[in-house]
Amino acid sequence: MTLEFFAAIDKGRARDNNEDSVALDEGCALAVLADGMGGYNAGEVASGMATSFIRAELGRWLHQAGAEAADADVRRAMDICVDNANRAIFNAANADPKYAGMGTTLVVAVFRGPHLLIGHVGDSRAYRLRGGKLVQITRDHSLLQEQIDAGLISPEQAAFAAHKNLVTRAVGVEDTVMLETHLHDVLPGDLYLLCSDGLSDMVDDAALAQLLKSHATLADAGRALIDAANDAGGRDNISLVLARVGGNASAGGRSWWPFKR
Repeated sequence: MTLEFFAAIDKGRARDNNEDSVALDEGCALAVLADGMGGYNAGEVASGMATSFIRAELGRWLHQAGAEAADADVRRAMDICVDNANRAIFNAANADPKYAGMGTTLVVAVFRGPHLLIGHVGDSRAYRLRGGKLVQITRDHSLLQEQIDAGLISPEQAAFAAHKNLVTRAVGVEDTVMLETHLHDVLPGDLYLLCSDGLSDMVDDAALAQLLKSHATLADAGRALIDAANDAGGRDNISLVLARVGGNASAGGRSWWPFKR
């Protein structure tokens, strides 16, 4: 199988600065996306630290480990790298008053032949388009998602909720953070989207699917997604990573399963 990447960031129409960050290491099929939060410039510091640290540290480990590493070993490496990034951001926030309280959401994707390992923290998301059907393959760590899970609010009502951006988990806010990690089967023809809530809050899943299906190249699809978010108001920074799997079709298996701790 082959793998093609595209990444883009746009500050949107309401923000003067950009607190999103993306990083790719195509040599080891690694993608990282983060959406920062905090005071003046602190959010972009946190997201930039997260993406650059994880790309460097996890990318180096993946290059050294090679294809022989077991998926469980990769998952442990992801945990360690995110924990180290978390501690670096937390320590920086406590060492400099202007960075106090900064943190970031995170999505990390590692493609390994027939498998994809996804780790995430917060409400930045990963989606998979397969056979024309778009599925969200991460579950937000947010107050709104907890209310949906508890039956206090419906998904339809959630689209209009005032507190949709309150996350319950973020990198760098506390001295430890738990990375939620899942393993997915990868099939030729799959298209994966990582994005910040600047895209997912402005463009619903049906529109995301239609835009992804209606553009031949990843660059065209990525630009169309950003344009759609801005046309809907562009109330936040917009970041995305697209990854498309090529190759011959093969028999499908289970779509994903969580790692057991």
